[in-house]
Amino acid sequence: MSHAPRPLIHVVEDDPAIARLIESTLQRFDFRCELFATGGDFLRQLRTYTPQVAILDLGLPDMDGLEVMQQLRARHRFGLLIVTGRGDTHDRVMGLELGADDYMTKPFEPRELIARVRSILRRYQSEPASSNGSTSRRAWFAGWQFDTGTHRLTRPDGKEDTLSVAEAQLLTVLLEHANQILSRDQLLDGRDVCALDRSIDLRISRLRRRLDENPQHAKLIKTVYGAGYLLAATVSWQ
Repeated sequence: MSHAPRPLIHVVEDDPAIARLIESTLQRFDFRCELFATGGDFLRQLRTYTPQVAILDLGLPDMDGLEVMQQLRARHRFGLLIVTGRGDTHDRVMGLELGADDYMTKPFEPRELIARVRSILRRYQSEPASSNGSTSRRAWFAGWQFDTGTHRLTRPDGKEDTLSVAEAQLLTVLLEHANQILSRDQLLDGRDVCALDRSIDLRISRLRRRLDENPQHAKLIKTVYGAGYLLAATVSWQ
């Protein structure tokens, strides 16, 4: 009887003591783990194979962690958890907008780290299989095009962008219920809902930026105060 391989976690952390703490915590909960002290080493390794989740520190010796995120999200799509001592709002928002699935600040509780890693893994494992195209669909709305299988969002001018899993799941729910008011709970439909999840409002904000929307004057994703959100567009599916 074969067993599924243990999930591989890449840890990008230049502080040896913290790297060892994360490594021992992951191994205790049956994860495989590889450590990288620089962003460059991590990005080079991705040319050979990728992990299921990467845990990334922002304060790396050779390059800023946000730059690492930009490079990897341009080529790869796997779980990404930021664990850093930089806890200011700007870094948190930038990290999430660049495609991080979650964000933790140091010091952290090891069991919380494991809970967040597991939550991210469940999100990616729950993605519809699209290798044969059987469950991949395309939606057209307001000049935009979105592919649910590849998470590729195509702008009206033809430029393409790839959404994170959380962004793609949120946009899919909005598109499937276009012109309907959806509560925050409804917008989390089909996702792993737990106390560790970021607020739906922040995810809406990130999605609006992807769609070039001004949050104060949003035309596509409208806020219905006291009720939720509404995607105001005609949607056609293929």
